[in-house]
Amino acid sequence: MLLELVSNIFIRDSILEILKRIGNAYSKYYEIKTNEKLCIFPLTKDVFKKSLDRLSEIQNKEDENLNGNVGVDIIKQICLNSISFKYFQSSSKFVINNISLNIPINKTTAIVGQSGSGKTTLIKILLGFYTPQKGNIYINGYNLESLFIDQWRDKCGSVLQDGFIFSSTVAENIALGTKRLDIDRVKYASKIACADEFISLLPNKYNTRIGNTGIQLSGGQKQRLLIARAIYKDPEVLIFDEATSHLDTENEKNIMLNFEKYLKNKTIIVIAHRLSTVVNADKIIYLDKGQMTEEGTHSSLLRKKGSYYNLIKNQLQNN
Repeated sequence: MLLELVSNIFIRDSILEILKRIGNAYSKYYEIKTNEKLCIFPLTKDVFKKSLDRLSEIQNKEDENLNGNVGVDIIKQICLNSISFKYFQSSSKFVINNISLNIPINKTTAIVGQSGSGKTTLIKILLGFYTPQKGNIYINGYNLESLFIDQWRDKCGSVLQDGFIFSSTVAENIALGTKRLDIDRVKYASKIACADEFISLLPNKYNTRIGNTGIQLSGGQKQRLLIARAIYKDPEVLIFDEATSHLDTENEKNIMLNFEKYLKNKTIIVIAHRLSTVVNADKIIYLDKGQMTEEGTHSSLLRKKGSYYNLIKNQLQNN
């Protein structure tokens, strides 16, 4: 037992030293090639241990597709049936509580509500990142758990709040995950996302390097790039979680108008607070503490003078 412990410590420390040397060598190489210093996160023993633990966790994680036995065809139905979810089994509180919802195909559905109402959690359940303790999600009549989850996600283009810009060119970031970069498609997606204007001002336009080793983008520029990435994928379902929160109202309005013009045959699910983003949605869902309390169009919900009405009223007063 003692011998095994000593052996593990020796191996861990040896690997740590090797990784440090590789990092230092690459840092010097990068500095010589670019005349810039590369900032490398300090690799302490604590960080190294946490990294190994995380890698082990990922390696031991069961393949999500092993439970699937049904392929995903053209999306004709998305239905949530009495969904309830909590993060901890021991907790008595559900963060999503008994939600039933039919998402109209080739239409826009907006999900609104106060912060912490469960909007993002509901989206992650729909994408199969979380499994509800109660209820089921049906895609084309099949339980989501019976589908090949990768095929379902391939049908979806999503912009989540934790979207990431990689150290690469603008074009490669937009075409991320595809086998072949089609520059015409990249430009088309950028146009819909209202990203083409700022990209045209970059030193090398679509070939400009961005991310940690390139030009740093503003929050609004990053969001437009992430929207372009989702559109480039040409999915059947587009999911936007506060995807325009860092944009000014003019750019946000133009993007929503472009969605109506260019994405008529897409199923769009959008989480947003601003009126301009949700007002023209075909269906609006209001969540309150994990429960769906209102459902309808902008005009029908205003007539009810309920939670949605108060949300819009407060927003107009603040503006």
